[in-house]
Amino acid sequence: MVAIFEGQASLARTASVAAADLIRQAIVEGRVAPGQRLKEEELAQQLGISRTPIREALLVLQTEGLLEGAPNRGATVRTYDVAALEEMYELRAVLESHAARRAATRVTAVQLDVLRASCERFAALVGGDDVPALVAENGVFHDTILAAADSERLSGMVRQVWALPLTYKSYVWYSPQQSSASHHYHLQLVKALERGDGERAEIVMREHVFEARDVLVQHAAAGLLDAQPPGAAAE
Repeated sequence: MVAIFEGQASLARTASVAAADLIRQAIVEGRVAPGQRLKEEELAQQLGISRTPIREALLVLQTEGLLEGAPNRGATVRTYDVAALEEMYELRAVLESHAARRAATRVTAVQLDVLRASCERFAALVGGDDVPALVAENGVFHDTILAAADSERLSGMVRQVWALPLTYKSYVWYSPQQSSASHHYHLQLVKALERGDGERAEIVMREHVFEARDVLVQHAAAGLLDAQPPGAAAE
């Protein structure tokens, strides 16, 4: 059995919630590939908990669209075709651009400071080989805007369409030029939020999401998503 979990996060919270978080992280970080089957017994053994919370966690991840269940086969990491990927990004563009518009009239001074600091850290990572750090910093930026939008319902909807592209390691295919372009979008978003310009923030976020879509769809259409990207570290 190949271990898919790096380290042992605290399971102080309810076991099913903690298990869902750990399995989700393993999927998003590419340690579990699209189409791979997840076995309750193996997961329970790796996490040191019973199968009941594992089963509950897998059901949660099915509702999020990360997994799909089949009779007598358990759960597998969900796969999507090009058309479905495009649709997911279109939904994300609608939702995140709306979040950016809302954030423009609600963002706090503290949140703006967080966004500026994130832009600085992101810039320092562009062109480097620390892809996980780049992904994490991107998450900090988008999470902060989503928090500034101040809508629990919107947050839940956005998170459902966020994780999918990461299961396909979409970030690995970004060239330094594309990462630099992402940094530019982040800077433009901060400027729009500083001015309270919701219309501008909405437009920039939509363009930002669509550029990410184009990168992933291009490689999906070429059948390259399961291949090792040039220059990527072997796992």
